[in-house]
Amino acid sequence: MESIDDLLRQAEAAHGHLCAGQVLGVRMALLGLDRLGIADPRGTDRKRLVTYVEIDRCATDAIALVTGCRLGKRALKFRDWGKMAATFVDLSSGLSVRIVALEDSRELARKLYPHEENKSRRQLQAYRELPDAQLFREQSVRVAIDPADLPGHSGERIICPRCGEGVNFGRFVLINGESLCLSCARPELRYWKPDAPEE
Repeated sequence: MESIDDLLRQAEAAHGHLCAGQVLGVRMALLGLDRLGIADPRGTDRKRLVTYVEIDRCATDAIALVTGCRLGKRALKFRDWGKMAATFVDLSSGLSVRIVALEDSRELARKLYPHEENKSRRQLQAYRELPDAQLFREQSVRVAIDPADLPGHSGERIICPRCGEGVNFGRFVLINGESLCLSCARPELRYWKPDAPEE
């Protein structure tokens, strides 16, 4: 595994800037990998790891970079819970660890660098230096991953009879004998609305 400095440079290049969230994400991922004993997540261990992230912020890009987990590889799972947290799952051992950034780390950054008026720079510096125990809470957890959600799984594909769109991986609902995509089965839950009324 590269050094934290190398990983932060890579994270900055991939994300577009270096910020406190990038530092937290890199450190969170390194801690999770260490706890699971995964030394080469982007190489020889790349098929061992699935990572769940709980926020769509800067840290998520850094976690993806360090772990090599990507949405397109089905190894990065996003749960929109708004928490600076991630769960790292070792598929070969079944072990999992959930890591959460501690809220009081912001206050620790202020105390560590009281002379630094810029909050972002203060956090950036402190998050690089604080020990893991002052930045994160760790918890061993169990994660039951449905076989259809595993990387490399190629599941059933259907065509929704209402919209005509293809649906992968069993993401459909059976209603009155029809296999409907989720957006046709529950249009009130769509993140989008059609411009024209549906027929």
